[in-house]
Amino acid sequence: MKFMKLGTRPDTFYTEEATRTVMSDVPSDLTIKINNVTYLLHKYPLLPKCGLLQRLYSDSDDPIELHDIPGGEEAFELCAKFCYGITINLSARNFVSAFCAAKFLRMTEAVEPGNFVMKLESFFSSCILQGWKDSIVTLQDTGRVYEWSENLGIVRRCIESIVDKILTPTTKVSWSYTYTRPGYEKKQQKSVPKDWWTEDVSFLDIDMFRCIVSAVKSTNMVVPQLVGEALHVYTSRWLMNVTGHEGGSTSLSQEEDSLERKRRILETIVGLIPADKGSVSIRFLLRLLRLASVVAASPVIKSQLLRLSGLQLEEATVNDLLLLVQSPDDQTCSDVDLVKNVVENFLRQWKRRAPVDERESVRSVRKIGKLIDSYLKAVVKEANISVQKVLSLAETLPGFARVDHDDLYTAINTYLKEHPDLSKTDRKQLCRVLDCQKLSPQVRAHAVKNERLPLRTVVQVLYFEQEKSNLQTSPEKHESKQHLIDEQSHKTRGNRTLAPSTSRVHDKSDYNQQLRSEPSFKEREITESETDKGREIRDDGASRSQLNSREKVLIRRISQRTDS
Repeated sequence: MKFMKLGTRPDTFYTEEATRTVMSDVPSDLTIKINNVTYLLHKYPLLPKCGLLQRLYSDSDDPIELHDIPGGEEAFELCAKFCYGITINLSARNFVSAFCAAKFLRMTEAVEPGNFVMKLESFFSSCILQGWKDSIVTLQDTGRVYEWSENLGIVRRCIESIVDKILTPTTKVSWSYTYTRPGYEKKQQKSVPKDWWTEDVSFLDIDMFRCIVSAVKSTNMVVPQLVGEALHVYTSRWLMNVTGHEGGSTSLSQEEDSLERKRRILETIVGLIPADKGSVSIRFLLRLLRLASVVAASPVIKSQLLRLSGLQLEEATVNDLLLLVQSPDDQTCSDVDLVKNVVENFLRQWKRRAPVDERESVRSVRKIGKLIDSYLKAVVKEANISVQKVLSLAETLPGFARVDHDDLYTAINTYLKEHPDLSKTDRKQLCRVLDCQKLSPQVRAHAVKNERLPLRTVVQVLYFEQEKSNLQTSPEKHESKQHLIDEQSHKTRGNRTLAPSTSRVHDKSDYNQQLRSEPSFKEREITESETDKGREIRDDGASRSQLNSREKVLIRRISQRTDS
């Protein structure tokens, strides 16, 4: 950081009660009041350099009141010390207040050559604006006297300097910057990272940050991903621990002011997101969407975030979706409702799009189906997630979104295992989303033995297993029948001495015998679990009355095999 030293005399200002004065053999003859501080000074060093004091001074003993001086008493004291020739050190940290106060006091060249304003202007142009961090600190300091800084052009010139440096090719970046990314060691890096500027600008007020990012975007010289990275860094700094209530000893008004400030930051960040798809990550969009609910952002902002999240949902991973939210009983759980809303928005946009390639369009929905089933497998382990939330998210997807239901079965089985006290009604309700026809043989084998599943679901699995078994044995029956017909024809042509009627009777008898030997139910060992289930089915008249005719036939067969 650059410094400018003015004056050579030692500092002789001192405080006595609420009065500031300077040690001198000459009695004070100029009284100035600023807020609650009174200054006892001298006319001979101040009046020649301050045009305002020349106009306000009179021969009366009435003090001159300067309550509205920008920067307050600290800024005035810098100007007074300059007039006395006392040593002062100027930098980006006190330049703004000193410059505004000097302008207020009219310490210009018209009043006296080589005055304070001219020296400050020279320092601003040749030192502050040439440095990166000096420009950032100066712009940050304008917040205390923003109107004066804006009218004097300090804000505009600082922003222009910062934007020019951001647009500088990384090979020409020679100034110091802040870069503290995890795993990054500046000494070991020979090249400057493309996002070198994002961390320093994140220290600025949201209005200053918005001006810089908007100016950078308007040049079209920075890729959208870099703008997105700057938004991500700023959000991480200012909205990292937003919970909706500050807690502690903060008053209600302070809490409301804090929430309003965070809401304004969030809505500004959303407005700065580039229109280019992929400029920010889906994880960042989902995080903003969750924050929008916490800070009570406007419906327009929430709708915009939902749309952007739906557009990029295919890029998401399970970890991206695992966002925690505070439940009404002060426990944390995964925000399943947020994920459901994003999936619904994705499907709405998918329906509106005209598919260029039908197969690719279906593949994108199935990718989301795989993602959501994997997400369900992760969140069902949580103790306070309800059946309704799991079922609602699972049913959001259309039927063709799942090629198979193996992952969905795993999620449901895990939920039943982690929630052993679940009622019979809830278990039935949860399992209704399963399509037993889409279960793999391995999963069906597991489901048949699964004591956690409702009885009706097990019966459905057995029924579809039987149906599949029948489909597999039908070709074998047809082949056997065709073989017998061919054999009969061959015997008829080769041995005409045999009585035709006898031959036909014999062949037909063999064929009927083979048909009787074909099993009508897939031959497999009945497990002890299935035996118990068969008895349970027979004993449970109420459950049985709810089954359809095909399931009743299947239960009857299981019961007969159990009794035998």
